[in-house]
Amino acid sequence: MEKHYTKKYAKDFNILTRLYQLYALYLYPGAFLHLFYKVKIEGFENIPKPQKIPYIYAANHVSYIDPFLVALGCRVKLAFMAKIELFQYPGYWGKYLARNIFRLGAFGVNREKPDISTFKTVKEVSKAKWSLCIFPQGGIRKNHKIEHINKGFAIMAQRMKYDIIPMSITGCEHYNWNIFKKAHINIKIGNPISHELSEDEIIDKWSEEVAKMTGYELVKRNLEPALQEIN
Repeated sequence: MEKHYTKKYAKDFNILTRLYQLYALYLYPGAFLHLFYKVKIEGFENIPKPQKIPYIYAANHVSYIDPFLVALGCRVKLAFMAKIELFQYPGYWGKYLARNIFRLGAFGVNREKPDISTFKTVKEVSKAKWSLCIFPQGGIRKNHKIEHINKGFAIMAQRMKYDIIPMSITGCEHYNWNIFKKAHINIKIGNPISHELSEDEIIDKWSEEVAKMTGYELVKRNLEPALQEIN
């Protein structure tokens, strides 16, 4: 299962995938989301035009609805890098979840030991000229801190020659189910970060920008193990 869901090809990122994204990421959950939240998007003008140029959209991670919020904020074709555990839940509903996440353009990544299939899939995303959504903190962080940054997104930006669009998400650290008192979600989009910078410069610029947009504390970084170099 893990091997299967970590592998995608350029042909998988097609018009049918995009139409399914529009349905599954915008129409269905979008209507549901607006029952409980007011969503404000700032900085859309920071995405260079034309939007046909692909980027890595990298956001902080505070909830399970973050992938939808990134898609809502940037409005482009996205491949999603997801933790492999999402594809490994047992039973019928686990398999249903895995199939549908995969159909949305997501692929699984072993965060502790990335393998060659991850890099091959990233190359296929690049061939298809789709943008890539990554959460550099790896997992959900609700402590209002920007910390524990995995440097893999900087490595991928350099390999794909994709500039990085930093994004911030606040307001859904705790889920709201009160239809009569909507919570506020803020999505902010920062200025692009060049892939030509060094890995450390990319990480520092992303961390500083996201900390400023969220108002979260920027913790002196302690890099997670780097993705293994694969020739």
